[in-house]
Amino acid sequence: MTVGSTRRTVLATGAAGTAGLLVGCGGDNGGDSQEETSPGDADTGGAGEELARTADIPVGGGRIFKDQKVVVTQPQEGDFKAFSAACTHQGCIVSSVSDETIDCACHGSKFKITDGAVVRGPATEPLPAEEIKVSGNSIQLA
Repeated sequence: MTVGSTRRTVLATGAAGTAGLLVGCGGDNGGDSQEETSPGDADTGGAGEELARTADIPVGGGRIFKDQKVVVTQPQEGDFKAFSAACTHQGCIVSSVSDETIDCACHGSKFKITDGAVVRGPATEPLPAEEIKVSGNSIQLA
């Protein structure tokens, strides 16, 4: 065995191991995730696309639409809000909505479902608001 082939073997093995670690960093939400995808075409992601029916968004909670990177909440009956689902700390997609907060599992940041304000860091900036349109029982991206 030559020095060149040994080096190639080590480099190839290291690259494969690194790729496996990166895939493992995707995170497991432990089955508590409230992530949703679009009821329609997953890759449309544009304005006018229906995200959900109003009945799909619980009062005092919300749903995460991972493909569109948006979270829709209903702080009070009939009052729907939308925010970017990208945590303002390091850009992770938020993982759940519970106890009236939007939660990021990456580093523990929490945001209010009413206005996206930071409840607990390390994030220091609120989640940016997103435009939605509620028409009848349909919630759409604006």
